[in-house]
Amino acid sequence: MTSSLFTNSLHVCFDSVLAMDNPGMVSMFEALMASGLSGFLGCPAVLYEDALTEFFLNGSVWDGKVVSTIREKQVEISDELFASTFELPVDGLTDLSKIPKDIVFDERSIFSFSGEQVSTFGKKREMKFEFRLLSDILAKTISVKAGSFDAVTQERFLMMAAITCGVAINWNRLLFNIRKDMVTAGSRQAKGYAIQISLLLENVSNLELGDSSEFPSSKILTKNTVHRYIAVNDKVGVEEVTDVPRVKKTPVKKAVSRKRPAAVDEPIVKKKWTRVGKAAAIATDLVLRQYPFKLLHQFLLCPLLPQNIKFKRGGEG
Repeated sequence: MTSSLFTNSLHVCFDSVLAMDNPGMVSMFEALMASGLSGFLGCPAVLYEDALTEFFLNGSVWDGKVVSTIREKQVEISDELFASTFELPVDGLTDLSKIPKDIVFDERSIFSFSGEQVSTFGKKREMKFEFRLLSDILAKTISVKAGSFDAVTQERFLMMAAITCGVAINWNRLLFNIRKDMVTAGSRQAKGYAIQISLLLENVSNLELGDSSEFPSSKILTKNTVHRYIAVNDKVGVEEVTDVPRVKKTPVKKAVSRKRPAAVDEPIVKKKWTRVGKAAAIATDLVLRQYPFKLLHQFLLCPLLPQNIKFKRGGEG
């Protein structure tokens, strides 16, 4: 369980990333510092895995505080302690929807990789590299979301807009509420803040925490890891285009004639005349044309009509 608390977490070494030769990245990290999140994202990286496991197993919310028991010793974390430890802002907006709409509108173009406005809940790959990284930092270390990080939620987009434009946010209230959700029964909030909780527990007097462990260096954002992040994302961006399977054209079947082909050597056989239906009527007409009318009269009409009546050829009179 303990490793899952920091599997996706990112930590920031501000001294290193601010020395990068990348104006976009430097500007983004400077905005993070100005927002008041540097004490939370860049605090000493220490882990007490056994104590963290107990903390979450026994954790709950009581009277607005996060309480737990570690090795039979009760631990309480208040929002005041949270704010003072990480030097978090306690003034500003607590409702992200109150961020001015004109700021959000402008950021849709500023964040865009292509220059066209991106959606407030679109794909991360549509953004510039520095804002893709900012989205990852907020998703993995601030909001602590589980699952895929390819999509940018509207809540995260508003956080990004507030940070880059200098909108005052009460980060202590937002982060402490997330912290409370982590120990609330039935909550869908993923668990995290492993480094920050370890630091808080370290300040509890007479609490035996056990052995500490190092936070994985690959998850600490430095000049080198950020350069690697850019290279990987640049490659992924190309692969996303080149790996799109081409749609194969559906082969069009030629229409096959249903007529029976005539055999070359097959002799033509004349149809036999019938006495029923249309064929019989045609045959009768041919007979009338081939034989003299008077001859037919003798065989067909003579028994029924007087002999002194003369018939005209061709149906006259």
